[in-house]
Amino acid sequence: MVRVAAAQIAPDLDSADGTLARVLETMRDAARRGVELIVFPETFVPYYPYFSFVLPPVQQGTPHLLLMERAPAVPGPVTDAVGAAAREHGMVVVLGVNERDHGSLYNTQLVFDADGTLKLKRRKITPTYHERMVWGQGDGSGLVAVDTRVGRVGALACWEHYNPLARYALMAEHEQIHCAQFPGSLVGPIFADQMGVTIRHHALESGCFVVNATGWLTDAQIRSVTADEKLQGALRGGCHSAIVSPEGRYLAEPLTEGEGLVVADLDMALIAKRKRMMDSVGHYARPELLSLAIRREAATFTTPMKPPPAAAEEPAEPAA
Repeated sequence: MVRVAAAQIAPDLDSADGTLARVLETMRDAARRGVELIVFPETFVPYYPYFSFVLPPVQQGTPHLLLMERAPAVPGPVTDAVGAAAREHGMVVVLGVNERDHGSLYNTQLVFDADGTLKLKRRKITPTYHERMVWGQGDGSGLVAVDTRVGRVGALACWEHYNPLARYALMAEHEQIHCAQFPGSLVGPIFADQMGVTIRHHALESGCFVVNATGWLTDAQIRSVTADEKLQGALRGGCHSAIVSPEGRYLAEPLTEGEGLVVADLDMALIAKRKRMMDSVGHYARPELLSLAIRREAATFTTPMKPPPAAAEEPAEPAA
């Protein structure tokens, strides 16, 4: 058995250090409950860019610059602190951050092993709709599963789960625990309903466990993002922190309101039970008919030019 948790908590919208403190506090609480893997919401540190969903582009400059100022570099002090806590508690941690890389921000998922090692840094391959004003695009280098103390772990963010080829890339990596992250407090109840369908389908199709974490905003935080009462409704609902078995069953009651931890024990034998009947990257696949091509090289912005070929020497004049 492996005990896992999905954390549904609110960030500190005023302080990156405050949000990091919330992460470390939640890890301590989870450790007291025997949790061996914990998943935090999408871009939780310092916070998801909720402003981009309700403000027109012309008004986003100030909050966007503030987010850049507060966003962590990877590696850096934030990853050092979370890695140390993972090592202290013997806990695998999946954390979403706004990663600052010089003049750009990325929606980045970090996987720390229980010894504190940063095993995976991947960037969301295509930011969704309003998010394209905030984040750059990721690449295929992070479409991998990594071995951890609790098993083979893969991760996708939000609507990447609506990209079946991205999901298949992780299925082909034989992930055992899929870690999903959504922002939460967004769109409304329909978002939560769709999320439930999405994560249960992936569990069934992949034959793996899914641990899904969504964020939470308090009413005061929603008012701080926008004073427009009509727009405040767009920052409520959309929470569905949950844990799903390879058979598509919820292993604990999903959390759709408020803060808390969803905790469940995973019986890893259920993976083989499911895949015995349907292994979508094994005996149920038809690679001679349908296959996936993946470019896993990291994105590069410069390509060194090859030196020109050496000029051929003129033939020597024959001796008289």
